[in-house]
Amino acid sequence: MEPSGVAGADRRARARGLRAEAWTLAEIAAELRVARSTVSVWVRDVPFTPRPRRVGDRRPHPQHLARLAEVERLRAEGLTQIGALSERDLLIAGTALYAGGGAKTGGAVAFANTDPRMIELFLRFLRATFAVDEQRLRLRLYLHEGLDLDSAQVFWSEVTAIPLGQFLKPYRAVPDPSRRAARHVMGCASIRYSCSMTLRAILGLCDALLD
Repeated sequence: MEPSGVAGADRRARARGLRAEAWTLAEIAAELRVARSTVSVWVRDVPFTPRPRRVGDRRPHPQHLARLAEVERLRAEGLTQIGALSERDLLIAGTALYAGGGAKTGGAVAFANTDPRMIELFLRFLRATFAVDEQRLRLRLYLHEGLDLDSAQVFWSEVTAIPLGQFLKPYRAVPDPSRRAARHVMGCASIRYSCSMTLRAILGLCDALLD
């Protein structure tokens, strides 16, 4: 495995190279010591052709193969059903996302999550729906002590397109000794946009959706 000090950009490039060599998401995640969801974001546009099974490899259990096939089938069905999001689709999806997990008080738009796809979707909604002043966007990273802070900050900067200079001081949490390994090696990203008018507008959308 690569050392934890490898820069985030290098890990991303390594992940893309491994994906091009037909490594699975799980294999790449284990090799680079990052979450599978993180790998998924890094390599989502890299063509992937599964490796053929080698002679002598242990044959997977039929139930395991059936489950994998079902997961892939349902994922493909989901992609077909959702398709490309229209502006209205994005408005509704982003509103629902914020209604479920966004801050409702405090005078600022705030949304936090460990899943980079959720953060990306929220920012797509925010930027598409409102005239966002990019310089007022802030990101605070919540990361357990002992994990690679520099790599995590580079990773979230790439995901969000928020410059590192606009990152707030990170919060370093003490790891839970009852867990053998951290579940979220890139931590939790908290996005903050200080604009009370935008917050009121989003809350209005939330009320309209929920009513």
